[in-house]
Amino acid sequence: MVDYYEFLQISPNADVDTVHRVYRFLAARLHPDNPSTGDPEQFKLLKTAYDVLSDRVQRAEYDASRRRHSKEPFSTQVDFMDSLDGELNRRLAVLALLYHRRRSNSTMPEVGLAEIEERMGFPRDYLDFTLWYLQRKGYVSKGDNGQYALTADGVDFVESQRSDFPTLNKLLTSGSDTTAEEIVETNEHIAAEAAAAPPPAPPPETKPGKPQPVRSQTPIVLPASMEHDYDRRMGRNERRANMPDTRRYKGERRIGNKERRVTPGGKPSVN
Repeated sequence: MVDYYEFLQISPNADVDTVHRVYRFLAARLHPDNPSTGDPEQFKLLKTAYDVLSDRVQRAEYDASRRRHSKEPFSTQVDFMDSLDGELNRRLAVLALLYHRRRSNSTMPEVGLAEIEERMGFPRDYLDFTLWYLQRKGYVSKGDNGQYALTADGVDFVESQRSDFPTLNKLLTSGSDTTAEEIVETNEHIAAEAAAAPPPAPPPETKPGKPQPVRSQTPIVLPASMEHDYDRRMGRNERRANMPDTRRYKGERRIGNKERRVTPGGKPSVN
């Protein structure tokens, strides 16, 4: 059920003039003809909310239904008056409330002080220090209209610290549409799937023994310069293998030299 008061960001006690003024402001912002902030779906919801809250009979019926479906305030789950953890719980409750609004309505994430007071079930007089601290930390910003919204740093804090603060996790769960029973069922379903999954196959067994060297299947490629030298050496060996036996010719030359005679005038004579 959509809370029209939260959507318009007005108090449930707001008069018709306030409803009309806020409607005109948001209509100009969400109208499809607006190129920067126009949103047809949000504009349609705005028109429906205005038609209900501006009519006395429809508004009375809506208020009765809203009270039946209203959520319990955070104060029924968390102690905001504890001497040690009370202030911390108030900060976490404000962050959880603004985080839920930021996630559910990103176009209008602002929340008024009256709604914070109603949702927390805690007087606004005790929230001044809480809101001041959250603003100085940069987790919360305050607009010109006096409404509060969660910043990007606030989103990072909530999502990173959720597991460290059980109170914060509890408030986020109660502020969402997911019930505790659904969370338990989801966790049980995940655990059942993990148990039913077949175990991973064990690695193949290896017999003990002397390890064999691993021979690379990659062919050895020689550089161009080395290939040239290698081919030259191989060609030299082939020439050596195909050359005739020159020792016989050398012996014949030596015999021929002995047969030569040298004359006293220095002229050789051949027999």
